[in-house]
Amino acid sequence: MQLGDARHGKWPQNMVGFARALRRAGVGVDSRKISLAIECAQIVGLANKQDFEYALESVLVSHQHERILFKELFDLYFKDPKWANQLLTQMLPTQEGKKDVKPKRARVNDAMRPKDALSMATPKQNDDELEFDAAMTASDLSRLRQADFNSLQGHEYQLVQRLAQETPLNIPKVPIRRKRAMPRGTVVHWPKLLQKASTHDGESLTFPLLGAQRKPLPLLVLIDISGSMERYARMLLSFLHQSTQHLKSREIMAFGTELTDLSPAFKTRDVDEMLAQTNVLIKDFAGGTRLGHALKELHQQHAKKLISKRTMVLLVSDGLDTGDAKELERELEWLKRSTRKILWLNPLLRFDAYEPLAKGAILLNRFADKSLAIHNLNHLKNLTQGIEDLVKA
Repeated sequence: MQLGDARHGKWPQNMVGFARALRRAGVGVDSRKISLAIECAQIVGLANKQDFEYALESVLVSHQHERILFKELFDLYFKDPKWANQLLTQMLPTQEGKKDVKPKRARVNDAMRPKDALSMATPKQNDDELEFDAAMTASDLSRLRQADFNSLQGHEYQLVQRLAQETPLNIPKVPIRRKRAMPRGTVVHWPKLLQKASTHDGESLTFPLLGAQRKPLPLLVLIDISGSMERYARMLLSFLHQSTQHLKSREIMAFGTELTDLSPAFKTRDVDEMLAQTNVLIKDFAGGTRLGHALKELHQQHAKKLISKRTMVLLVSDGLDTGDAKELERELEWLKRSTRKILWLNPLLRFDAYEPLAKGAILLNRFADKSLAIHNLNHLKNLTQGIEDLVKA
């Protein structure tokens, strides 16, 4: 069975509709991939659904963690056994007489929701409706990048969360003790030199050199999950999950009244699975804040996660601590001695007249090497530069 000329009929429109559903779910799809998908479908045909699925996956999916999303969306979008009927609309509506299958992931559910349902689920605004896969105006995008996470409405929070996941975080690389062969090294690579000389009667035509390797700083992130930090914590978790996947040495921990190691959840490739596992691991979400108690637990049970004096600490908190001030001071002093730098990310710095008056904020301000605001997308984007400036200082 052949698809025919792609310039006629509704096939291109339906492929664009499927691509938009993928984009809403967070899969990077552009016009080039859509064109390749149509071309592959013309070659493979529609006789075998599995072959058709594999053909689309080969050109529309670029990362391993996107395969699960693609599989769920494909099964939902092309679930009608009559191909002619299922390709008539951009979003396949629920069929009469058949039980609708609920997607496992929230992103898949939002991507397959009809447009009229989306408009009913979200309050109407005076300005144009913001859709992630639509071309937003410069003013809309600028407003979202400057908006405080805590002031966003539900649908705006989801859009900003998607944008936060695409924001990179480049940790500075520093030289380590271990050396490797490189053309512009600083010392002679004697074993390699002797090996080459043995093949040329004791003479060496070149001098192999060794130079210091450079690796990203080990990263330890401590996120405050108290009630005042709830929305910031959720946004930062999504941001850190995507932006730190390339790091081999990273530890993510949450603290409220207790300390929770989130490293097992961050091993998953899918952000929805990470958030689901985080909800299971954290028992004190949106509670109080006892940073001193959490740091004491870090000191006693997780000190090995601090790699000598090279570890960079990102401490995300508003400093509204309710624990013992003496315990907090003692543990912050230990953390200062055991790590390279402490960067305090405080959302309250969005206020120009902010002063650290709370007891926890006073101690954090004293022991932190630097403090930065972290309340919107623009400050997330500038976090890399802030870390580089702190390392160079």
